Amino acid sequence: MKTEKNILIAFILNLAFSIFEFAGGIFTGSVAIISDAVHDIGDAVSIGISYFFEKKSKKQPDEKYTYGYARYSIIGSVITTLILLFGSVMVIFNAINKIIEPTEINYTGMIIFAIIGVCVNFSAAFLTREGDSLNQKAVNLHMLEDVLGWVVVLVGAIVMRFSDFALIDPIMSIGVAVFILVNAIKNLKEAIDLFLEKTPHGIDVNEIKGHIAEIDGVQDVHHIHIWSMDGQSNYATMHIVTNSDSHQIKVKVRAELQEHGIGHATLELEAENEHCHEENCHVELSATSSGHHHHHHH
Repeated sequence: MKTEKNILIAFILNLAFSIFEFAGGIFTGSVAIISDAVHDIGDAVSIGISYFFEKKSKKQPDEKYTYGYARYSIIGSVITTLILLFGSVMVIFNAINKIIEPTEINYTGMIIFAIIGVCVNFSAAFLTREGDSLNQKAVNLHMLEDVLGWVVVLVGAIVMRFSDFALIDPIMSIGVAVFILVNAIKNLKEAIDLFLEKTPHGIDVNEIKGHIAEIDGVQDVHHIHIWSMDGQSNYATMHIVTNSDSHQIKVKVRAELQEHGIGHATLELEAENEHCHEENCHVELSATSSGHHHHHHH
């Protein structure tokens, strides 16, 4: 439940802060602060969405979702990340505008707001740092972005207050936005891989195939499918050809899979002389083992 609670804390802090910030932007006349407020409201909304999806993802499997609801958490991550991407692009756009025509700002007010901003957002980022779901990562990226955004405002305001170098604010903003953009794209790619049922990160199908084939009594293993619901729990299905006691084989295979981080496995056991019903049942996974194709003649 930790992830969920973290997301809720992040949401409340962010929402309260964006309202406070809006007032601050109007008071200081800082475009940076106003655009940041708009941005923060977007953040708060996306974190709210994440919270909703994270909560839903904890539901137990039922007839409608036989695999459970874990993927909902990923949808939360995708939405949050898309809002983040959009926000970063907007920040870059605003910053470029500001370089073209700088505006008058009340620096002292800006420094005070920025200090409060750094403190509030740092505590929010700190509170939400744990949790390894993709959704949690996306929320944390939002938090990190806010902290960096405020550090930029703070440093920018101090520099501009004591020199007349007004460009520092937009230049640094662009830097932060690019950093967030890169991370958000990585996050998005991970989420898309999950929806595409790509083999989970850190799992080598050929290696697993080799290890299972070495188990006493296993003559062949094929039709291996490995996927993940949420990037944390992995599932596998496979066909195993064996003439040995099926119970023993299952125990050994499950233990082997467990070592590779696969907690849920569905194993189909076939006798040696049984024909696997699927035409392409002996798809060789690696080029190296292509020397011994078995052709079943139906």
